[in-house]
Amino acid sequence: MITVFYLLVLEQILQGLYSLWQGLNWLKTARRRCLSAGSVLYAPRVALICPVRGMEQELETNLLSLTHFDYPQYEVFFAIATAEDPAYRVLERVASASKRPVHIIRAGRALDCSDKVHNLTAAVGQVDEQFDVLVFADSDGRPPRQWLSRLVAPLADDTVGAATTFRWLFPKRREFWSALAAAWSASTATYLGERKRNFCWGGGTAIKRRRFDELRILNSWQGAASDDYALTRSLQNNGLPIVFAPECLVPSPCTFAIRTFLEFTNRQLIITRIYARRLWFKALVGHLFYCTTILTGITCWVIRSMMGLPSIEFLVLSLIPPMFASVRGILRLVAVLELLPDRREQLLNDGWVWVLLAPLVPFVYVYNSLAAVFTRKITWRGIRYELISPFQTRIIAR
Repeated sequence: MITVFYLLVLEQILQGLYSLWQGLNWLKTARRRCLSAGSVLYAPRVALICPVRGMEQELETNLLSLTHFDYPQYEVFFAIATAEDPAYRVLERVASASKRPVHIIRAGRALDCSDKVHNLTAAVGQVDEQFDVLVFADSDGRPPRQWLSRLVAPLADDTVGAATTFRWLFPKRREFWSALAAAWSASTATYLGERKRNFCWGGGTAIKRRRFDELRILNSWQGAASDDYALTRSLQNNGLPIVFAPECLVPSPCTFAIRTFLEFTNRQLIITRIYARRLWFKALVGHLFYCTTILTGITCWVIRSMMGLPSIEFLVLSLIPPMFASVRGILRLVAVLELLPDRREQLLNDGWVWVLLAPLVPFVYVYNSLAAVFTRKITWRGIRYELISPFQTRIIAR
């Protein structure tokens, strides 16, 4: 066991150094993107599409933020299943208060795909040919005023398939599960970067309407549960790059209890296993090595302590992987302080979330990844689904 532990520690040191190198590159990318943001004068006519289901905290404020972008030509399309949804009244108030044209699309109930995909499909069908770009957003984020112009800017390069960003969760209260969710999500945000393996995130993706139609994305969405992974697969299959725009990170307030936290994190990995099995397997193996190293070191320390043998070195070596994780958390925080300057005070006040809880994130990922092995069922916005395949989704219960 001791030999195995030393090999695991060596692997974690090498992996940790590589992780820090990635973190520094992400920081450099963030700084470079911040400096260049706004330098591209590209402002096509945009249809901003946001699916909505059910009430959530500060929903009206979130939706109003989508009507206040500093962008010359865009209209907002809210997609909702039926007028019986309690969020429908909120949409009406937002539409009446908006200075931008707002359209409310009633999509009807989904039958063979997720509610979100169904709503998006209905909304795209209502967008006429005058719009050059489609932008997809979520109802639980609150993007800043320059978000839309910055997200659309990479599309000035016609070789780009799509531009995307990611959420940055802010725990509303200093509760453990909300804080852990914020740390968990941050690690995914910094996976994206200047690489070929980028994936689209449904809460912030821009694509030219012409490209969307050429790739037949509506066909890809048939029977799908995940809009963003289906879009990602179509772009990758056609060799089209996905540009990550860290300057467009979406601040999202979050409140989680243990049940909702596990529901949220398990759902992400179950969807990933169905739609991107290689990415799921890579996450499982990488995080499993991290957890195994720590647990093996602690086991050696306990056993040798009970035998009266020298053991402190095992405890010290076991702290190396968490130390690397925390330093990576510091690099994330430094980068986001520059990406979200309006949130600087909140980021500094809650900085411990992304630094001190980062070492726990791999343990959560291992649990999520293993949970995805044993079930294909998820709960999303109150609806229970079974993900039979990337092209077939069964609605179990509403």
